[in-house]
Amino acid sequence: MVTSSQRSPQITAKTKHQTMHRTTAQITAQITQNPFIQQLTQSIEDDLASPFRPHPYPIPDDLGFVEGSLEGERLVIENRCYQTRQFRKLHLELARVSDRLHILHCVMFPRKTYNLPIFGADLVGRSDAISAAIADLSPVKREPRLGLEPISLMPPVYDQALAQLPRPIFQRVRQLPAWGDIFSPFCLFVSPQTPEEEAQFLDYVCASLTLHCQFSQAAPLLESPQERAEIRAGHRYYCYQQCQNDKTRRILETSFGNEWADRYMKTILFDSDA
Repeated sequence: MVTSSQRSPQITAKTKHQTMHRTTAQITAQITQNPFIQQLTQSIEDDLASPFRPHPYPIPDDLGFVEGSLEGERLVIENRCYQTRQFRKLHLELARVSDRLHILHCVMFPRKTYNLPIFGADLVGRSDAISAAIADLSPVKREPRLGLEPISLMPPVYDQALAQLPRPIFQRVRQLPAWGDIFSPFCLFVSPQTPEEEAQFLDYVCASLTLHCQFSQAAPLLESPQERAEIRAGHRYYCYQQCQNDKTRRILETSFGNEWADRYMKTILFDSDA
């Protein structure tokens, strides 16, 4: 998850086991988000529902819905997790602190028997504006190079299709973090300045996700043990790099303690060994 450059908040929170028994409507009502976040969340779920018919992915009861306070204001986190034949885990995390911090984090982990990129999208902002928006299809196959760092290889069908997508222009393009070598050349990391730029970002993400859904349905199973081992290694590397996001880890550790933060990152956000 890539976070905004906002000052790291001080959070005091505790999990509530019983909230897992609330209905989706009840939980969603408590996590009403920035309209753009709501729109992208709905678009992602709609795009996945028709071709895949996802079913629930099991997560620990105490991590499905987390509630606490941020500098005296209510903090709410909801995790929605699904799975399909092609994807072992589709994760949507929605978080909100009053009107001043709204977050959407989405990652789609393919099953490791397919050479498919990992779709990811994050939005960070307030109730009335988005400060950071990132989306990418990140390749997981890495090719060793003598004397050089391995290079990530996108499946050719993705390279060709993504290269043909119109790439929108934004006033503020953000710099990827130092650990961001997992992202593809097609990664979009921006700060939308107008409703028109938000719409452009949404259109690009939805077009990329539509391609991803189409290609994943046609993807062949990997038969070679060596190819499967390479994909597993690529997934581990992706999750390892994501866990280098010190902004995310620092907030979680400050908020919930080191042990809880480590469990949350490795169980909910980036569980590479699942």
